Amino acid sequence: MAKVRYFNTTGPCDPRLHYVLPSQPRLPQARELIDLDRFFVLHAPRQSGKTTMLHSLEHELTKEGAAVAVMMSCETASVAGDDYEAAERILLDELRWSNNSAPTAWPDAAPGARLGAALKAWAAQCELPLVLLIDEIDALYGESLIAVLRQLRIGHNNRPRGVPFPNSVVLCGLRDVRDYKIASGGDPTRLGAISPFNIAVRSLRLGDFTPEDVRELYGQHTAETGQEFTKEAITAAFEFTRGQPWLINALGWEITWGMRVPPEEPITAGHMEEAKERLIRDRATHLDSLVAKLHEPRVKRVLEPVLASTPVDLDGTFEDDFSYVRDLGLAARGRVLEIANPIYREVILRVLGSGAEAIIREDSRSFVFPDGRLDLLKLLREFTAFWKQHGETLVRGAAYHEAACQIILMAYLHRIVNGGGFLDREYAAGTGRLDVYLRWPYGERQVQREAMELKVWRPGQRDPLAEGLTQLDRYLDRLDLDTGYLVIFDRRPEASPMEERVRFDQDRTPAGRQVTVLRA
Repeated sequence: MAKVRYFNTTGPCDPRLHYVLPSQPRLPQARELIDLDRFFVLHAPRQSGKTTMLHSLEHELTKEGAAVAVMMSCETASVAGDDYEAAERILLDELRWSNNSAPTAWPDAAPGARLGAALKAWAAQCELPLVLLIDEIDALYGESLIAVLRQLRIGHNNRPRGVPFPNSVVLCGLRDVRDYKIASGGDPTRLGAISPFNIAVRSLRLGDFTPEDVRELYGQHTAETGQEFTKEAITAAFEFTRGQPWLINALGWEITWGMRVPPEEPITAGHMEEAKERLIRDRATHLDSLVAKLHEPRVKRVLEPVLASTPVDLDGTFEDDFSYVRDLGLAARGRVLEIANPIYREVILRVLGSGAEAIIREDSRSFVFPDGRLDLLKLLREFTAFWKQHGETLVRGAAYHEAACQIILMAYLHRIVNGGGFLDREYAAGTGRLDVYLRWPYGERQVQREAMELKVWRPGQRDPLAEGLTQLDRYLDRLDLDTGYLVIFDRRPEASPMEERVRFDQDRTPAGRQVTVLRA
C-alpha cells in the first residue's frame, strides 16, 4: 500500500513524504547565479522553505552532473561563540559528516585559515565545479562569523589567479547580508558600512506563496486522497496567512490530521477558520519563536507604532530596523506598515495582552441573551468597571506602552468572546485607529455581526470623535452594517479622573448610522 503524503511543519520537506512545491520556480535566480559561478546570499524568515530550497539545488546539480554540490549547516557551531578555532573544527566535521564526497583528511593550516584551506583542497581534487551551500549561516556570530566570511572572501578573490576554490557559495539564513555586520560585532548604527562578505553579488529573498502556489499545494492532497479544498477554503487560507509557507502547511496539517476531517468531506472555509483558531490557541513552536522576538528593541520600535496605529519615527536607522523585522517575517509594508499576516497579528495581540487577560474573572455566559446573541453593550459596560479598577496599573506595566489601551481592551474582548465567536482585528502604523469585527454564531445558522473602532486621544491632539465617526462610517459601509461602536481612550495628562470621564454616549456617523460611543 502506497504511503499517503502529508503537510509538513517540521524541518525540510521531502517530496517522498510531504506535499511540497518545486523549489526552483519560487526562486529561479538562485540557479542562474550558481551557473554564473557567483557567491550570493539567500535569506527568508524561519520556516519559509530555505533549507528545502538548498536540498533541491543540491539534488538538481548532482543529478544533472553539473557540479559537486555540498551542503553544510552552521547550527552546530553556534556553541563556539567567539572561539573561531572551535567553530572551524566543528564546521569541518560537519562538512565531512554531511557529504560522502568529502576528502578523508583536511590539510594542516593555521587557526582562522583552516576552512579556506579545506575548501581549496577539496576544489582542487574535484573534476566538476564545487558548489558550497551553507545553511544557518547566522547561527554564527562575533569572531567566528568574521573568520568564516573572511576565508570565503579571500578564496573568492584568489580564484582569478588560478587558486582552486568553490565556484559558487550560497550563504543561507534569516537575515539579509546587511545584518551580518551586527552579528559579527559591528556598530549597528553604521549598517551602511562594508560587509565582511562584500563579494556577494546579490541578496535574494525567498518569498511567500502566491494564491496559485496555495492552490497547487492543496491540490496535491486532493490528487492523492480525493478530498477537495473548496475555492473559499483556499481563499481563506491565503487571507489568514498571506502565503507564509509554514502557516499554509500548518493549516493543512491541522485540518487533515488534527481535526480529522473525513476524506470524503470537502474542506471548507469554516474548517480553515477553525484550524486558524486552533493554531493561534496552541501557539506551535514556530509561533513561539517569533513571539520571543517581541521585546527586542529593534522589533518593538517597528511593531509598537503598528499596534498603536501611530506614525513611525522615520530617522536614519528605521529602514534598517524595518528590514530586520521584515526578515524575521513579522512585518510587511504595502500602502501602510502592518503585521505580516492576520495569524501573526492575532498571536502578537494575545501574547501582549496575556497579563490583562489573566486577571479577567467575568464568565462569558453572563453576556449571552436567551436567544443566543451576545450582549455587546453589557460586555462594554463590564469592561469599564474592569478599566476603572485595573487600567492605570496595566498601562504603566505594559511593555508596548503606546498601544496599551488597545491591547487591554482586546484582551478583555478575547477573554469573553473566545470559544463562542470570532474576532478579526485590523491595524497598521499611521492609521490612527484599530478596527474590530466580531462574529457570534447563534440559533440556527445565524451570525451576529458587530463592528467597533478604537481610538486614543493623545496629548496635543484634538478630540478624535469626529474623525472616528467618519472612519467608522467607512468601516460599517464595507461590512454592510447599520450600527457600530466607537471607543475613545483619553490619555491626555489634563483628562478628567477616570471615574468622571468614563461614560457612554449615542451619536451618528456622517451617513446617519447609529453609533454607541464609549469614552474611557
